Amino acid sequence: MPHETADGMSRRDALGLIGTGVAAAAFPTISSAAEDRPMTALTPAFAGQHQPKPLGFDPAKLKGLSEKLIRSHWENNYTGSVKTLNLIEGRLAAAMQDKDFPPIAYGGLKREELHRLGSVVLHEHYFDNLGGDGKTGGDIGKALSQVYGSTETWEAEFRRTAMSLAGGSGWCVLTYNAATGELRNQWAWDHMHGAVAGIPLLVLDMYEHSYHMDYGSAAAKYLDAFLANVKWEVVDRRFQQARRFSI
Repeated sequence: MPHETADGMSRRDALGLIGTGVAAAAFPTISSAAEDRPMTALTPAFAGQHQPKPLGFDPAKLKGLSEKLIRSHWENNYTGSVKTLNLIEGRLAAAMQDKDFPPIAYGGLKREELHRLGSVVLHEHYFDNLGGDGKTGGDIGKALSQVYGSTETWEAEFRRTAMSLAGGSGWCVLTYNAATGELRNQWAWDHMHGAVAGIPLLVLDMYEHSYHMDYGSAAAKYLDAFLANVKWEVVDRRFQQARRFSI
């Protein structure tokens, strides 16, 4: 039985209202979110029908990132993960029909499912937030200034987080947390170690395949080029959509 306050409100409801108030107070000058979007049709489990999402920009027109690099990244790493995710979903569907399928083998399939789904989602966010002029603005620009003191301070922390992965593998992701109402720069190791309830807003691939062809081991130069090509309109739209969710 949930505990109730004096006015009959459950403790959970009260905490929810408090959390909502804290999140709203964090961004007092930001415009209200757009109207709710219509419900998206649900996909059957293990359908194995994922399709690569086309690039939304001309890869020959990015500043400091070659067309060869972007196309190789999209065709080999991203598309490869899409194909593997479909394959894993097919194997999971077959395993579901086999009552004698070993749990340890099923656990391996579930780990690979998590790994590949994370790769697909993060790659799609990464490519979608490229193709811009790198200039912050909109509600997300206001929010970053409020939370970090300035967009320059936020960028310095984002860069530090990204460079902590240089020479290794992983992602640097600006997230909005639907449970806490916070903006955070986080790293996601192995495509799947982001914070619970963290919604990706700005996604940076720090695996070497995303920059080695152009920059070798000079990850900091790649980071400069990435930030110069961020399409902040996309990041801003994600932020406005994410703020409609709370847990």
